[in-house]
Amino acid sequence: MSEEDVPAEEQEESAAGEPAAAPAAPGDGEDERILNQDEIDSLLGFDIDEDGNGQSGGIRAIINSALVSYERLPMLEIVFDRLVRLMTTSLRNFTSDNVEVSLDNISAIRFGDYLNSIPLPAILSVFRAEELDNYGLFTVESNLIYSIVDVLLGGRRGTAAMRIEGRPYTTIERTLVRRMIEVVLQDMKAAFEPLSPVNFKLERIETNPRFAAIARPANAAILVKLRIDMEDRGGRIELLLPYATLEPIRKVLIQMFMGEKFGRDSIWEGHLATELWSTKLQIDAVLDEQVMTLNEVMNLEVGQTIVLNTAPESAVQLRCGGVPLLEGRMGRLGSHVAVRVDERIARDASEEI
Repeated sequence: MSEEDVPAEEQEESAAGEPAAAPAAPGDGEDERILNQDEIDSLLGFDIDEDGNGQSGGIRAIINSALVSYERLPMLEIVFDRLVRLMTTSLRNFTSDNVEVSLDNISAIRFGDYLNSIPLPAILSVFRAEELDNYGLFTVESNLIYSIVDVLLGGRRGTAAMRIEGRPYTTIERTLVRRMIEVVLQDMKAAFEPLSPVNFKLERIETNPRFAAIARPANAAILVKLRIDMEDRGGRIELLLPYATLEPIRKVLIQMFMGEKFGRDSIWEGHLATELWSTKLQIDAVLDEQVMTLNEVMNLEVGQTIVLNTAPESAVQLRCGGVPLLEGRMGRLGSHVAVRVDERIARDASEEI
């Protein structure tokens, strides 16, 4: 068969070296459509509106629905900022070295997820908030442990802390970390003091996360990551506070306090003082008091006279709401009956309102 007898379609196939595409059967693939990038983002929940705000939708909304936002307790940011400043000073005095403490992140996490994410080896310190009647957790990573030991025991500067894997922490290392945690707990007490007096007491030191279970795995907690740098050494310390621990002072933590005065507003204080000074009170001038039986009071009739044991020069007591305040003399000023104040009645501290 000559070349003229070969169809043109087969000649093109042999020239290109590839078989020609088979014609699509009617009805095959007509209903199938590939999603574009916008549709994929919408399905996964990564839509961004015109204002640049991320929308909660798709699979991402399902995942985020299990999280708890710490922004419900805005006062925690001020408390932890104060804690960072206090820790910077106290750890400098503790280590006699240049220490810088920084706040890396504040987030919400499930307690079980956090225990599974702790990088081992590490030291876990369980402490108790006595006034809140619950517990918290400090996690000190290995880099910070060896750095603290190196600094406190006189290690050389300019060299990274030695990290020995595969062995438990010694008694000296655990003791030094315990002392550092006690210093941090004192700073936490001072940080919470303007909100509510809370005393934090170290309960125990653990190296196995299973023995540091202070809440149920599904319970929500606040995770605060702090970075401690000592020149060329340092590490991270993490603070975990379950929501159950903060529940007694939740009403204080949800308030929106501006600045660092923990609720003190000079404008409001001035307005309150002005209103208090202009408040009207009723003052009673008591000439005399007598003790009478109920029978005598019930038998009083119109026209009877009650004799008071008070002379013209006797002292008159001024009271407000039954509380004795001043003493003076009864007299007259023009057409008015007046009392001249002579002295103030001193009261015990137990009687103060």
